[in-house]
Amino acid sequence: MASPEFPSLERSLEEHLPPDELRNVRRILLGGEPRKLSLPAEALAAASELDFELAAFGFEAAEEQLRPARLVRVGLVQNRLPLPPCAPVAEQPCPLLSARGRSCPGPSSPSPRRTGPPPGCAKGWPGRTGWWWCRPSWSGTRPTGTSCGTRPWWCPAPAPSWARAARTTCPAWGTSTRRAGGGRGEGRGGAGAGRGGAQRPPFPQATYYMEGTLGHPVFQTPFGRIAVNICYGRHHPLNWLLYSLNGAEIIFNPSATVGALSEALWPIEARNAAIANHCFTCAINRVGVERFPREFTSGDGKPAHRDFGYFYGSSYVSAPDGRRTPGLSRTRDGLLVAELDLNLCRQTGDIWNFKMTGRLGMYAEELTAAAQPDYRPHIVKE
Repeated sequence: MASPEFPSLERSLEEHLPPDELRNVRRILLGGEPRKLSLPAEALAAASELDFELAAFGFEAAEEQLRPARLVRVGLVQNRLPLPPCAPVAEQPCPLLSARGRSCPGPSSPSPRRTGPPPGCAKGWPGRTGWWWCRPSWSGTRPTGTSCGTRPWWCPAPAPSWARAARTTCPAWGTSTRRAGGGRGEGRGGAGAGRGGAQRPPFPQATYYMEGTLGHPVFQTPFGRIAVNICYGRHHPLNWLLYSLNGAEIIFNPSATVGALSEALWPIEARNAAIANHCFTCAINRVGVERFPREFTSGDGKPAHRDFGYFYGSSYVSAPDGRRTPGLSRTRDGLLVAELDLNLCRQTGDIWNFKMTGRLGMYAEELTAAAQPDYRPHIVKE
């Protein structure tokens, strides 16, 4: 794994490549020179005051004769936990969310509010059973930082965390409650990853939460149609596809993942999803190392430890035509603002026609067959 002190791939390229060569590298790596946005002095002052990285880029679309541009700004918040992960959930602040309102009066999403190891690793907390931070899925209560700044700016804020089904036998899901602009709860979506698929050290999630059962809901907002593909769900292309088929124009992927596990995958998966599904994708990750009072194991044969590894940040936004922003730092808290013209979703679809040239009926038949216990793979042998 790269050293935590390594700031970012993009920063390294800027510092070591001549300008002409850097332009060609960006053309291939990012899809072109990113268009930087100017931000108000108040936002820049807040970034300096609170010591976080602030970056802003724009994605334009071609001018159309019958539709005006559909411009919306989104904000991606990446941050380290300011308090130890065993601190009470309600006390975990996120000052960046209040600062976000000064530069981005549009949808925003933080990384999942996992304030501690999974319940399967609950021995990392003295005196905790492992389920203490799960909340009723419709209680309307969330860590205070998650809704901070939403009301005055009328911006929907996907708030990923763990939730319980308090009215039934109380299984726990990874879930996201999407708050509407007035602060009211407007809807929720569950993590689509199956229990077996998430059995991967150092996050053995199959031992402590159920796969989502809410389907792939998309929320109609004043800022466009928004979906939330939570964390591990990014590894499943069909999650992205179904959100897109339900009309999503912007899909947030709030994640908490570490370098030794996934850093090589990170710049690829959300970008591929944006291309394949003619939509914008927003990949958000945590920053830093979170250490727990007691050691725990991850079921991977390695010695017991007190942390998962290094959360490498690097949050970014991808457009349906393959362009993407540079990633935020691997080492600092940050806010990435992106101005999106949602007309680009249809324009890109008209060029590539992936949904038209796909064979959904055939896929559905074969997936139905593959889900049966007696399925036999279709292999042509010599």
